[in-house]
Amino acid sequence: MHNVPPILYDNQQTLSKLEVPLLGSHILRVMVWNIFKQQRANWLSILHKFKNKTQLVLLQEAQTTPELMKFATSNYLSADKVPAIIFPQYSSGVMTLSTAYPVYCYPLREREPLLRIDKSALITIYPIYDKQSIMVINIHAVNFCVGINVYSKQLGPIGEHIIKHTGPVIMAGDFNAWSRKRMLALYKFAETMRLQEVNFINDQRTKVFGRPLDFIFYRNIKVNEASVLVTKASDHNPLLVAFQK
Repeated sequence: MHNVPPILYDNQQTLSKLEVPLLGSHILRVMVWNIFKQQRANWLSILHKFKNKTQLVLLQEAQTTPELMKFATSNYLSADKVPAIIFPQYSSGVMTLSTAYPVYCYPLREREPLLRIDKSALITIYPIYDKQSIMVINIHAVNFCVGINVYSKQLGPIGEHIIKHTGPVIMAGDFNAWSRKRMLALYKFAETMRLQEVNFINDQRTKVFGRPLDFIFYRNIKVNEASVLVTKASDHNPLLVAFQK
């Protein structure tokens, strides 16, 4: 695992920008989407459709193309990313867009044992109201590995952060939970961290071997509504959740 030191914002000029809370109206709208490196048509139109309806957008396989970066900087205050794969022109990894600046960022990477490429995750903390803060974990889990040792290892540092955080937590992304062992490991981790799973009535999440790949877990916050958007703009369908504090 290749860890990058956390980013702490502590100068006075930056602190003034952090006064805008992520959650100001007690409703927090989140999109979670593996965007498939923007390889299919209409991905940008999907993002534009929900840009005014979401305070948080958690992307996986986000390639830092000019089109995506322009969208991010034009519509959100903060765009934090952790590259996993470096291509000749752009990098690809997780990216978290938010309508508030984070007060803490912690990037994580885990290497795929078979393909020898990285998968990334990003932990961010945002101010909400009443001097509280919310922890958001955006993860793209390792995919090709024998057994679940590396899979569980990737969750370890995330768990260390969750344990120390007393406020609300959202953990979401592409967990590549396509096997029974992976599902059990993920659910065991969620139970240990006291995280609940967001359930979808009309569950149109992308599945492999009959098991969903994308999940949203949460703690100390309530689910107001949850849906899955069916689209051909990626090989994954976006998850849309409205949380209420």
